[in-house]
Amino acid sequence: MPIIKVHPKGWKPAKGYANGMIGEGRMLFIAGQIGWDEEQNFQHHDFCGQMRQSLMNIAAVLEAGGGKPEDLVRMTWYVTDKKYYSENQKEVGEVYRSIFGYHFPTMTMIVVAALAEDEALVEIEATAMLPTA
Repeated sequence: MPIIKVHPKGWKPAKGYANGMIGEGRMLFIAGQIGWDEEQNFQHHDFCGQMRQSLMNIAAVLEAGGGKPEDLVRMTWYVTDKKYYSENQKEVGEVYRSIFGYHFPTMTMIVVAALAEDEALVEIEATAMLPTA
């Protein structure tokens, strides 16, 4: 069964996320990914650079689990600077689409005072619904 987006009748269109998703299959839970590389080194010290790396890390775990971007059903974003995120929506959108295209799962953003790794500016966890084998 393919993943189906759920959007209540009469609601304004969701921009950059889905209100709900229905899927059937194996679930892949992806731990919070921060903006460091596979060697746990930060190559970027700006929000969009770290966001790109976080999303690339999610894509790598997704692929390792046998999934693809269209299998993502949920993301939770933890950001340390709401103002930067809000003021750079165009770049944020471009970075997101460069990795996951126009697939937008359900998403939540939570502003936090800090993350476990001092250099981290964003952490993103994800859930995917993989087709049954």
